[in-house]
Amino acid sequence: MQESTYKRIKELTELQGTSGFEDDIRAYMKKELTPLVDKVQQDGLGGIFGLKQAAEDAPRVMVAAHMDEVGFMLTEITPRGLFKVVPLGGWNPYVVSAQRFTLKTKKGNYPCISSSVPPHLLRGTGGQSQVKVEDILFDAGFESRDEALEYGVLPGDTIVPKVETIKTANGKNIISKAWDNRYGCTVVLEALETLQEETLDYTLIAGANVQEEVGLRGAKPAVTKFKPDLFFAVDCSAADDLTTTNGTFGHLGEGTLLRIQDPGMILLPRLREYLLDTAETHNIPYQYFVSKGGTDAGAAHTANEGIPSSVIGVSGRYIHTHQTMFSIADFDAAREMLIQVLKGLDQSTINTIIYG
Repeated sequence: MQESTYKRIKELTELQGTSGFEDDIRAYMKKELTPLVDKVQQDGLGGIFGLKQAAEDAPRVMVAAHMDEVGFMLTEITPRGLFKVVPLGGWNPYVVSAQRFTLKTKKGNYPCISSSVPPHLLRGTGGQSQVKVEDILFDAGFESRDEALEYGVLPGDTIVPKVETIKTANGKNIISKAWDNRYGCTVVLEALETLQEETLDYTLIAGANVQEEVGLRGAKPAVTKFKPDLFFAVDCSAADDLTTTNGTFGHLGEGTLLRIQDPGMILLPRLREYLLDTAETHNIPYQYFVSKGGTDAGAAHTANEGIPSSVIGVSGRYIHTHQTMFSIADFDAAREMLIQVLKGLDQSTINTIIYG
């Protein structure tokens, strides 16, 4: 991996923006997209896309990451100045406590931590009962509700993990927050840089949606606005390889993910054939993937008149937490896969994928 790519990954993963509050990531994407495309456009919810335009009647291909990361929304300030929250995106409640966050308010950003119960206070109690996110308080050090209000804290403010992005000792992996889905943001920009001087036989629409983590909401207005004929989500999925790789999906170091099924999408045969042919022609490592969760491809493929959709993905251990570990080799495979998929498309291939 080039140092410039690692720098981009570090910048994007350390930016903070949960669902509906993606402003900082959108500003970064707009700045980076602008010199790589003919124009940049935004949809009504805040998704941002760069267009490399072909002829007016040319097919349209959309590549979409999503900008948002899992976080929390403040719902109530207690009399003692602590915060009750609801999750934005899926959280395992057992990983929320005793972590560092940023509280983002109209007056500024403040350090914040999630509460936990020390073992000393659990002695003789039988331990904690089942933990729920709604039962975990968040603490920015304010002494009262009035003091929090003086600092501009209000219900509706967001709380986002605070993490530094680093490499592992062997240099083969990266640890960060928000690889789901700053991976997609990174790989979109990397692909556009590579294709900047390429003349494509179709209009390429590449960028990032909002609010994916709260029900794939951003993909719907985006495909309505841009009307793609093909849709490729670029997203990170949960690795399941800690104890075995037999009968599990998502293994670090085994290549990009070829998602064939999830609860919201079945990969169409002709699109699968195109992806497989691309990977095998260019010797790109890949692994089949079946998921219990969805991506923006699940929202896109039933939109408009029906859009053949797929996912060019990577796996990450411990996603939807403060710390995700992912493989640099897997990122490189996914990057090459996206670039070669886009290079290999022309009007004839697109029509064959759609119509046979």
